[in-house]
Parts: sequence; structure tokens; C-alpha cells
Amino acid sequence: MKDLDPTHDTKETALPFETIAVQVTPRGIATVQLNRPDRGNAFNRAMLAELHRALGELAADEATRLAVLRGVGAHFCAGADLADREDQAASSTGPAMLDVLAALDNLPKPTIAAVDGGAIGGGAAIAACCDIVVATDAAFFSIPEVRIGMAPVRLAPLFIRAMGQRSFRRYGMSGERIRAPEALRIGLAHQLCAPPALDATVAEIADALLHGAPGAIRELKSACVRLATPPWPAEASQARARTAEAIEGIASFREKRKPSWYPGSA
Repeated sequence: MKDLDPTHDTKETALPFETIAVQVTPRGIATVQLNRPDRGNAFNRAMLAELHRALGELAADEATRLAVLRGVGAHFCAGADLADREDQAASSTGPAMLDVLAALDNLPKPTIAAVDGGAIGGGAAIAACCDIVVATDAAFFSIPEVRIGMAPVRLAPLFIRAMGQRSFRRYGMSGERIRAPEALRIGLAHQLCAPPALDATVAEIADALLHGAPGAIRELKSACVRLATPPWPAEASQARARTAEAIEGIASFREKRKPSWYPGSA
């Protein structure tokens, strides 16, 4: 990880994790890196548990002023690791993805998503929960759950808040890639930059955030979450994960083929 502020003391505190990496600078800038680059930083049970724990620790640490989320390697986050999905569904222990998103959304400090490569499914939801999204020109977002027979109903409030209902209807139902310029246009990203400028761009925004009084920022963010976020739907998607469509969709994804519902060319 490159230092976010080379003009200040660069000695950092690293917290011990396996699937993520967390470092905090003396100025209180925490960087949380998703660290499963061989899986596109897709989250499994272990990563969800570590993210949930890290966010809790950062929330409680008065010296931490803000958090930057980013991915190691080519992608920000490829969503749920389908190789681990069955184990996740069968397990009733540990935090679920919604628990992590809620912890991130309610973190009493500013958050910045530094997105390069793909932010897919739950990865796009992580970005949507951050206060500020900086994306490189090479970044893309997608909400592809319907393509594997799933319906991202419980993530809908987060995406509708971030991009509006009309844009979510299109991209939620089509699963298309949302390229960086389109993400900026619809509000899913706040600022674009060239890939080499990502660190400097994030550092500039982080410095601007440090000028704000921590208590005032905490109160403002709490009000924003309370006033602008609709209740998350109570209906879960667990039942849909067991439907024939979902079983076929996940199988087709793993086998790198079109699902049975996609009509072949005549």
C-alpha cells in the first residue's frame, strides 16, 4: 500500500488479519484492504467476519478519523465467492453480508471507497455504503445477481439511495457493467481519476475530511443515514438461493456457460 500522505509521519500501525489488511497512520487515516487478490477480493465467511471485526474496532478507536476501503490486485471486490456460497448459506454463525454493510454504513467516521477494477454485486454495495467513492477510469461496477437467478432485494435500498430508482431498475435488472463515466453520471461514483492518480486523489479528499471536527462529522453522518436510508426489506433472499433458477445460474457461472433461460440464436 502506498502512503496516503507522504508529507507527514508515515509510521503506521498494522492490525493482524488474514483476508484483509488494516493499517492506521499517525494522522488517524485507516486503510482497509480487501486481500484475496487471487479471487478478485470476493468475500467468503472469513472475510466477512474480519471486516465486521475491523469496522467495530475502527468505530471504537477515537484516534481513527476516517477509513479508506480498497482492494489488493486487479479488482476492488468481485462480490460473494460462489465457491464459498453454499457454506455461507448453511452456516448460521458469523456476520452476514448485511451485517457488514450495516456496520460500514453506520461507521461514525467518514469512509472513502477507492475503486479500481471491478466492484461487482456485494462489492458494488460496499462502495455504495461508503460516504465518498473515487473510481479510476478503468473501474467498473455491476449488480449481476439476476444473471445467476438471484434477486438483490435486500441491497436495493442502498443502491436506490446511491444511484436513484430509475438507474437501479435498469442496472439491477440487466446486470450490465456500469463503466466509470456512467457511474459518475448516475451518482454511484463521486470523482474519477487516472489509475496512477488514485492514491493522490484519495489523499487530497482525506485531508479535506480531516479539517472537519470529528464530533460534527459524526453527527452529520448519523443524520444522513437516518434521514435518507429507507428501511431494509425484511424479506430475505435465502429462499431464492434454493430455487431452480439460482441453482442453474450458479452452476452455469461455475461452468462458464450461458444459463438455460438465455435463448440461443436462431
